[in-house]
Parts: sequence; C-alpha cells; structure tokens
Amino acid sequence: MHSTTLEVYAEIDGIGSASGLFLSEDLLYIIGDNSAYLNEYNIKTKQLRKIQILFEAELNQLENIPKSLKPDFEILCHNNNKLYILGSGSTPKRNLMIEFDLKTQKVIQKDLTDTYTKLKAIAKIDDQNFNLEGSIFTGNEWLLFNRGNGIDAKNGIFDIQEADLAKAKQVKFNPFKLPNIDHVESSFTDAVLVKNEIFFIATAEDTKSTYADGEILGSFIGSINLQTLKLTFSNKISDKHKFEGITLLSQNEHSTTFLLCEDRDSEELKTVIYKLAINF
Repeated sequence: MHSTTLEVYAEIDGIGSASGLFLSEDLLYIIGDNSAYLNEYNIKTKQLRKIQILFEAELNQLENIPKSLKPDFEILCHNNNKLYILGSGSTPKRNLMIEFDLKTQKVIQKDLTDTYTKLKAIAKIDDQNFNLEGSIFTGNEWLLFNRGNGIDAKNGIFDIQEADLAKAKQVKFNPFKLPNIDHVESSFTDAVLVKNEIFFIATAEDTKSTYADGEILGSFIGSINLQTLKLTFSNKISDKHKFEGITLLSQNEHSTTFLLCEDRDSEELKTVIYKLAINF
C-alpha cells in the first residue's frame, strides 16, 4: 500500500504553460509547450535564466507562441549530460527535437517527422490520436509515452531500440490501460526512470481531442516495471491539477519524492512547482 503527500515547492515568475522538468543538483530545468526558451531555475538563489533554443524567423514572439505555431514541447528527458526536448507530434509543426548539452550549452535541432510517421504506422494510430507526452532515454533505447486523450484513447508505450531517435528502425508499441475517473480514462502526461522502475503521471481530461483542452477530472501517480512494462501501482494525487512534468527529487528506503509541474492552460507567465512524496 502506498500513501502520497502533495505540497507546493516553489512559485516561479517568468514561465508559462510548464510541461516538462529535470533537476540537476540545484538547477531545475523547465520547458513550456508554447515557448522558444529552456528555463534554468536555481532552487537556492531563486534566479531564473532563459536559454533560447528556437531561432526560426517565423516566430515573431518567443513566449506564448500562438497555438497553431507553437512547437508543443511536452517532453524533457536526460541522459549523459544532455537534455532532450521533444515536440508532441500532435500536428506537423510539433515534430522537432532539441538536444541541449549541459556542459557546452550547445543546441542541436533534429526533425522527427519520419520517426513519428513510422510510429503512427506501427501502432495504427492516426494523426488525431498521436500525442507524445513523456520519454525515457537510456543511452541506447527510447521509451516514448503516447497520451491517449484522442477519441480512440490510445495510451501506450513505444519501445525504440536505437540511440538516434531520428533514425528509428526497430519499434514496438505496447498498448496500456490506465485508471479512469467517471468513465474517462486517464492518459500519460510524463514519465521518469528511477533505477529499474518507471514512474508516470497521468490525467483524466474530459476531451476527445489531442488539440483542444477539456475539464480536468483528476491526476494519478503510478509505476511500471521496466522489464515487463506492466503496471505496479497507481494512486490518485489530485482532483483538479493537470500535472505535465515529473523529475526525481530524492529517494530513500521509505519514500520516493518527485517535483511536478502543472500546465494551467493560460497565458500567465507564472508556474507552480509541487513536491510529491510517495511513502512505502
């Protein structure tokens, strides 16, 4: 049996629509789905640094990019001193991946259109049901989490045996059933690997569209066995929040604690970071 506690950890001005985060010592990296910046927040000094990662001429604004143009960066994952920032793939303008080197600060862009096309074909997911919201990269394998908030409710995990995601060849799709609220199935919003266990967050949102938002019915935390990709446990953690990013804060033999970010689907440049403890 697991119990959870949720509390506010930090409030940060200057960041809107937070959708992914990664903690490295005192530095918390945060992305927004409608921004051309990667945000670096020092949790000790409370200083915020903005790192531009998009430079396209058509972007006449760098914050609150219009919905039809936004890159929809829903994924922020980490491996070997690099951050990987991925678009959701829910529209043709959302197929970009950014590699950011934490040491050199170098930014590399890659187009994932061919890879996303292959994923949709293998999983038999059409454009209206393809919406990636989480990723784990081990160095030679990618796990991509499709959010099943389209009409077909296609929650699932893509397993890609390839280091270069832009050249994906061996792909498997594992459909996944998540808990529901009032007959609305929750759907993946992010995931993180802790040792050999995948911890995920999921939200039940009353919508049949990967594009349009709906009423938030509640959110869950859960875990999946890395080897079997089977559900280990799930707990409801909120009735109203739509959490979209998760990163590990600390772990001991009695508890695992994460930081979560929330997309409030507004244009306000302010984000709240939450601390979630799971007690075993």
